[in-house]
Amino acid sequence: MIVKKFNIEPATKDIIPFLIEKIDNLTKPKGSLGRLEELAVQIGSIQKTLTPQLTNPQHIIFGGDHGITAEGISYSPPEVTPQMVFNFVEGGAGINFLARQHNIKMKVVDSGINYDFENLDVLIDRKIRKGTRNYLYESAMTAEELNRCIEHGAQVVRDCRTDGTNIISFGEMGIGNTSSSSMWMSALTGISLEKCVGAGSGFDSEGVKRKYTILQHAMDNYTGDGSVADIMKYFGGYEMVMAVGAMLQAAELKMVILIDGFIMTNCILSASKLYPEVLDYCIFGHQGDEAGHKLVIDYLNAKPLLYFGLRLGEGTGALCAYPLVDSAVRMINEMSTFKHAKVTKYFE
Repeated sequence: MIVKKFNIEPATKDIIPFLIEKIDNLTKPKGSLGRLEELAVQIGSIQKTLTPQLTNPQHIIFGGDHGITAEGISYSPPEVTPQMVFNFVEGGAGINFLARQHNIKMKVVDSGINYDFENLDVLIDRKIRKGTRNYLYESAMTAEELNRCIEHGAQVVRDCRTDGTNIISFGEMGIGNTSSSSMWMSALTGISLEKCVGAGSGFDSEGVKRKYTILQHAMDNYTGDGSVADIMKYFGGYEMVMAVGAMLQAAELKMVILIDGFIMTNCILSASKLYPEVLDYCIFGHQGDEAGHKLVIDYLNAKPLLYFGLRLGEGTGALCAYPLVDSAVRMINEMSTFKHAKVTKYFE
């Protein structure tokens, strides 16, 4: 069903012993910088070098509306999606201050928002349709729309690569997309839907129960072939599928990918079901408070860097983790060796 093919190579493993040797000869006890050392090894293996670099980091937000919101599965009303897009481009959202703080360039993409944006040149227009269809009754998108989303997401990343970017992160804006993520998660992992459904943007326990009941009806109504592409097509959002295409393209281009919260973790879950090698390029920024996030992280055998109780989305967890990634690269490049610093190596 997915037409576009990606050529994703596993990260280079034969350089790992040399990276470890370099790190072990820096002026510190072996292993004493913990996860920073692991990150440096991972990034060095992605870039095939003993001196990895982070250049022109960019963050992409994909926005789209979801037809399933007609069933009352979200605490927030659908009009919040375009309202938040205006907030992004005006610089007033949570993700904006983090992007400014860490000098990360931001791009916002209209993947399928139910709104006509006029004279908003800073918004990248890749609108497929004004929101997906209601998957309680039918597939959220067509196969043709799925393929357009994959290609659009990939093109945005290729444009970033042209700008010299080698580390990238992704966020989303789309009321209802925690529901779609829960559907992907359950269908692709076998974890019960009830464990995958959480509060989203603010439901109480009764709201979560109603949300689960509606989503379970939608799952029961599904009559597709159960393939990864069909699950993505039937239950996904345009912004989510574009993120999948973007992640796969980033891995093909050997870029470091910072993964955000529940929604982006389910996007990389879907991407990894298509191309398992994509996970070699991923650094998981944080584990959030959405009910199913820990479960899907554990399923992927991922090790998130932060546990901050974040649940905003937008990519905030990925950007909060960026300084740690930067520190890992600075460690391997800027620390002296025992020989160079004329310090006695005080361990074997």
